[in-house]
Amino acid sequence: MHFYGTANVNGKGHLEIGGVDTMELASHFGTPLYVYDVKLIRERARGFKRTFEKLGVQAQVAYASKAFSSIAMVQVAKEEGLSLDVVSGGELYTAMQAGFPKERIHFHGNNKSVEELEMALDHEVGCIVVDNFSELALLEELCSSRRQRVSILLRVTPGIEAHTHDYILTGQEDSKFGFDLINGQAEGALKQAQISEWMDVLGLHCHIGSQIFETTGFILAARKIIGQLKNWHSSLGFQPKVLNLGGGFGIRYTKEDTPLPASVYVEEIVTEVKNQLGNSGLDMPEIWIEPGRSLVGDAGTTLYKVGSEKEVPDIRKYLAVDGGMSDNIRPALYDAKYEAVLANRPLEEPEETVSIAGKCCESGDMLIWDLPLPKADRDDILAVFCTGAYGYSMSNNYNRIPRPAVVFVENGEARLVIRRETYQDLVQFDVPLEEVVNNK
Repeated sequence: MHFYGTANVNGKGHLEIGGVDTMELASHFGTPLYVYDVKLIRERARGFKRTFEKLGVQAQVAYASKAFSSIAMVQVAKEEGLSLDVVSGGELYTAMQAGFPKERIHFHGNNKSVEELEMALDHEVGCIVVDNFSELALLEELCSSRRQRVSILLRVTPGIEAHTHDYILTGQEDSKFGFDLINGQAEGALKQAQISEWMDVLGLHCHIGSQIFETTGFILAARKIIGQLKNWHSSLGFQPKVLNLGGGFGIRYTKEDTPLPASVYVEEIVTEVKNQLGNSGLDMPEIWIEPGRSLVGDAGTTLYKVGSEKEVPDIRKYLAVDGGMSDNIRPALYDAKYEAVLANRPLEEPEETVSIAGKCCESGDMLIWDLPLPKADRDDILAVFCTGAYGYSMSNNYNRIPRPAVVFVENGEARLVIRRETYQDLVQFDVPLEEVVNNK
């Protein structure tokens, strides 16, 4: 079994993360429970930053907080000197509550509301990543009425398809995101922004997809974008200060996955940018990247309690746990694959193959198909690895199941960073019928 970060087996034969016994975590905090290995998050962040420093390139490594946003997580990003990618008013509010430096916040999104843009302007965030012409016009109107300048990046789609799941492709021509680089939209947006007295166009942004295991897509995207920048330097006098090549760096979910080290992604991106700039007359821009999953994905482990089992003779054995698509919808949404062990017996040899079912009232609520495990008993603890990205972020209250708690573990200590929802929390916004009638 491949363990991640600080995870290992302790003297009791239990899975341990961050120096804390997972059985003690399950007993104290309950299950399902998201457990984050904070040391591993810090190592991942430092790996990206260290490579840029070694290459002598000005850069920002922005944590894509959509992967997992909480006050504590944003505070870790702040401690590690990261910038922050937010895509909603809620993520921006979380950043403000965490005391994150406003100048290192980048505000993304393909449909920012008036209220969200005003919030970003109120907090004077570092830059707004403009996604379409309607947003460009709205931002111009808001800035003009407020007499406030704003720094922006223009998001472009370079027409590069990453080798990943169709639902999470974002860089190809037919996309809801960004100005198309090929059909002239991006140039039109740049011209429009250049003549505005309220916008400072820092540069361009692109994001070609997610869970990418090679550098080819990033290299091709950089090549196409810099080709356009050379043209715009000649025709429009545009000198970009920033080139943001997004994120999407893959992680290992199962043994079939073969991600590259952070240093390889960074080195090849920087090398290609330098090669393409050549003698173009363009200055080397600051390089920004946006790792999300690659910072927190394999740092997260979800603990479940084993419940009922069902044997279908000659077909399959189902083993049910006390969570499912309410805390990890990725298997149902993307057919995502995971590995898991019994946390109380992680080194015991498998005796059978089971399929891990969630408790939601959906046939599609399956977490793992065909998992080799020792014979599991009711109340054993199942540890599912690499659930740190898009687990809690996409969690929901389907079947009125409360969201799990989140715990950070580091140096032998466990800290509760998000409390478990209660049944009372589930109904706190409900309005009884008699109150609706009385308030007509």
